[in-house]
Amino acid sequence: MKSVFEYRDYRAYMQDFYECRKKKSAFTWRRFAMLAGFSSSGFLKLVCDGKTRLSKIGVEKVLPAMNLSGTQADYFREMVTFCDSSNPDLRQAAFEKMMQIAQGNKIEFLESKSFAYFSSWVNPALRELAPIMKGATPLEMGHALIPPIPAADARKSLELQESLGVLKKDECGNYVQTSVGISSSREVVSATVVNMQKQYANLASDALNRFSRRERHISGVTMGLDKEAYERLTEELDAFRKKVASIVSNVKKYDCVYRMNLQLFPLCKKVGDK
Repeated sequence: MKSVFEYRDYRAYMQDFYECRKKKSAFTWRRFAMLAGFSSSGFLKLVCDGKTRLSKIGVEKVLPAMNLSGTQADYFREMVTFCDSSNPDLRQAAFEKMMQIAQGNKIEFLESKSFAYFSSWVNPALRELAPIMKGATPLEMGHALIPPIPAADARKSLELQESLGVLKKDECGNYVQTSVGISSSREVVSATVVNMQKQYANLASDALNRFSRRERHISGVTMGLDKEAYERLTEELDAFRKKVASIVSNVKKYDCVYRMNLQLFPLCKKVGDK
């Protein structure tokens, strides 16, 4: 069976543990539950099927049942938080701890570079900016961003993107984009993209004061919606986003990097018929 450090989903690890034990002996879900001290014989199967989750107390029960201790146990705890928490900040913090623990045990965390890319607005911004600043240094690129960043941060981002293969240098030493996409698991992206969206929301807020109306377009509508209207609006927003992508794909030469947010969110709790 693979090391626990090679898993990103604690349910998958528990399922593989069960299957491995079952191949070697007459191991059952009842036996598994009994070893962990659960009164319900089918509880751990429900956990693995995604129909329920482990509580903090439940985590501490299954650890000895699966012979996990030390850093292995620490990793499993963080993996439970990463998989089950609804708080994006907690999920990101848990994933970062998982990477640290795994790398400390000489296990390569293949998603670490993708995680780093999706953790900051700087990376996609520099991916667009670097190709049009030919001959520029990381210091100059960093200072061209709004808000500006230190040269060290710009250099780190550029090196990361070169290692991911999304940017490369041509024969003149200038950066060019490649057609390589940044692939990662859905779990990794979901753990970081919310944080990046928060960064973009903050940048949009700052843009109100940072730029004149001629340099930015920020508007909105406050409205009352029912479920049908909401779903229709989300479809229209998706269609518009695709149209934007089509327009952008035809841009051959550009002189600035923009960010466009499409936002639709509730401002109150749902009100019942009464």
